[in-house]
Amino acid sequence: MMAALLTGLVSSTLYAQRTRQDSLSVERLAASVAPFFASARTDALHETLSAAAGELGGRLIVVSPDGKVQLDTFALLDGTQLRLKEISQVLTGDVSHAYGIYAVDGTEGEYAALCAARMDLNGETLGALLLSTPVTELRNAIVTVERQLLTVFIATAATALIAALVFAVTLTRPVKALTSTIRRMGRGDLSARVKVRGSGELRELAESYNAMAEKIENFDRSRSQFVSNASHELKTPLATMKILLENLIYQPDMPQELREEFMQDMNHEIDRLTGIITDLLTLTQMDSHDTALKMEELDLSALTEETLHTLQPAADKAGQQLTAQIAPDVRLAADRTKLTQVIYNLTDNAIKYTPEGGRIAVTLSVKGRDAILTVSDNGIGIPEADQAHIFDRFYRVDKARSRATGGTGLGLSIVRQLVQLHGGSISLTSAPDAGSTFTVTLPMRKEAE
Repeated sequence: MMAALLTGLVSSTLYAQRTRQDSLSVERLAASVAPFFASARTDALHETLSAAAGELGGRLIVVSPDGKVQLDTFALLDGTQLRLKEISQVLTGDVSHAYGIYAVDGTEGEYAALCAARMDLNGETLGALLLSTPVTELRNAIVTVERQLLTVFIATAATALIAALVFAVTLTRPVKALTSTIRRMGRGDLSARVKVRGSGELRELAESYNAMAEKIENFDRSRSQFVSNASHELKTPLATMKILLENLIYQPDMPQELREEFMQDMNHEIDRLTGIITDLLTLTQMDSHDTALKMEELDLSALTEETLHTLQPAADKAGQQLTAQIAPDVRLAADRTKLTQVIYNLTDNAIKYTPEGGRIAVTLSVKGRDAILTVSDNGIGIPEADQAHIFDRFYRVDKARSRATGGTGLGLSIVRQLVQLHGGSISLTSAPDAGSTFTVTLPMRKEAE
């Protein structure tokens, strides 16, 4: 379309220029020879027109109002009747000149331009002056220009199309790779990753997708591990109770003391099973964001002292020294029940895993706009290899000892979830046989809500 428009514009411009030149020349010449034609000065008319025809490079013809040729510079049409549209237009119409281009009869590829102008003298129309000039070269030049422009436009369009295809392939290749990877993940291959290449938004999209895919894979792995661990933890007390119950069933003559001991063991396993289920329900609610915090202005100092007072008998029974260093009037917006559970679980763990005669220290301080709660002990400590997993669900450093103390392996997971719900964080420093220190950081700003 651009090629057609541009070539049409070029040809129209060249033809219009030629038309203006010829029309102006013929009109001036018609005005100058009109007196010669009116006075029948044939020699002067012929001489003037012949000279002008040579200058214009064409042929001049004088036609009377009835269409009869009065003078032909080529002396071929003298006395003949000439019927042309251009002559009729200037003799009968309101135009002073007319122009047209025609193919020359009997020739191949030859074209001539006809320009007619009216000859007037003192308001009287004497006839018409016709100029015939060859325009084959002009037409050929225009055709050549049109072909060259068309060639340029075709080459440009082809280059642009190739560039667009290359660009499209380059642009869509990472998108197709990402789509293919997403389909693989949709079929269950959670390890599928897209190759990061290029720059800009596509690179950022690939990196974001890979990060998301890694999180999904880790979540799926954690979920599978969680289901496996939960099944194992639930199966153990059920298996123990089944064995105890079978002994009671198949030994009707069992001594009363042993029967009571079995019943107490079954009751203990039921309590343990109840504790696991309760913790699982708590974690499930937090995972599904169904846990709503009942935020209130809370005196964390008083809450810590109350919780430690509740745990003091357990520490005394284990022969441990429980000390507290609590900054006064530490206030923040929080859920009383949830923070009580955090303090209780951390301190209770310290009591369970600290040998008799050990020391447990709880401190509460303020740093900047954060409240810092630490629970330290000089107990068995945690190996470095286990510290990265200590907050994982059902993870135990010493499984046999953990079950002996009644732990479910979910306490620290719940603590971390509750701390994060309050916008805080929890960390651990520990070493084997050197004790452990859990540090909880809680924001005191109202934005923590």
